[in-house]
Amino acid sequence: MAEQHAVKVAFITGGNRGIGLETAKGLGGLGITVVIGARDLAKGEAAVRELQALGIQAEAIRFDANDYATHKTAYDYLQQHYGKLDILVNNAGVLIEPLLGGNQTSNADLEVLRTSFETNFFSVIALTQTLLPLIRKAPAGRIVNLSSILGSLTLHSMPDSPIDAAKALGYNASKTALNAFTIHLAHELRDTPIKVNSAHPGWVKTELGGPSAPMELEDGGKTSVRLATLGAEGPSGGFFHMDDALPW
Repeated sequence: MAEQHAVKVAFITGGNRGIGLETAKGLGGLGITVVIGARDLAKGEAAVRELQALGIQAEAIRFDANDYATHKTAYDYLQQHYGKLDILVNNAGVLIEPLLGGNQTSNADLEVLRTSFETNFFSVIALTQTLLPLIRKAPAGRIVNLSSILGSLTLHSMPDSPIDAAKALGYNASKTALNAFTIHLAHELRDTPIKVNSAHPGWVKTELGGPSAPMELEDGGKTSVRLATLGAEGPSGGFFHMDDALPW
């Protein structure tokens, strides 16, 4: 167990593609063992082979954000193999409504809202609660919640807002709620070595972001990696893109 505790380990949900995989590459490149949570284990294992080809120590387990039994499976796996968890990156998320489809708030589909909140908010809380005992066992645990600038009420309400056109209520509101979770959990853990922050990865060329996004995929994980590796004097309870604090 002493040897297990000497290894720094990160668990990244939805880590088999896109921003999650870039985060795995960034953390793995720093010598951190990365465990990828993937709904399709075959895709997770393919991502592991890609990471291992880069010299990264990587593993994959089946994880479905909305299947809470797999949350317990993740706990059991990490407890058995490492006895703790240094970094949790809550990366998995969904966007199931048109992002730029115009403001349809008055006719919002309640099932879309429920599904968005289940994956982007409730499941994040559930997994974090499940894994927090392992994070407490790490010398300096780090929790990174993948949010979005679209969760910023300040920016949405500004005249001439840069995100004015993106009024997808389910996605945006679920990320606003996620930011509230970040603030509240960071406050609860303020007297511990654990740091909790929200990350806006940027508008990245992913399946979700689309080909017109201005940021390249390889830059998408940089904010998460930065927040996952903060030093003891780093912030907690914040909302960041790269080195910049964002308004709530």
